[in-house]
Amino acid sequence: MSTQPDLKMLSKLSGWVMLDGKLHQTFIFNDFTQTFGFITQVAIEASKMNHHPHWSNVYQTVVIDLITHSEGSVTQLDVELATKISDIFNHMSK
Repeated sequence: MSTQPDLKMLSKLSGWVMLDGKLHQTFIFNDFTQTFGFITQVAIEASKMNHHPHWSNVYQTVVIDLITHSEGSVTQLDVELATKISDIFNHMSK
């Protein structure tokens, strides 16, 4: 059973918002190659955690929603994945 999210940690997630009961963020990149690199890195991290985002991609935009389906809500696992996704994005944006 997943734990409820740490509200303190949740509030530190820059750019993430709660939308329709999910953690939600839109990421914009310089070009499709950078976008695809981001998607690849996120996929690797998500697979390591056995926790996979709902996402869509059009050219240089990636929209991500996170929820733990088995719990029917956002859990600590979603917050941890959101943190890793933000770290990947911040590293690529430098």
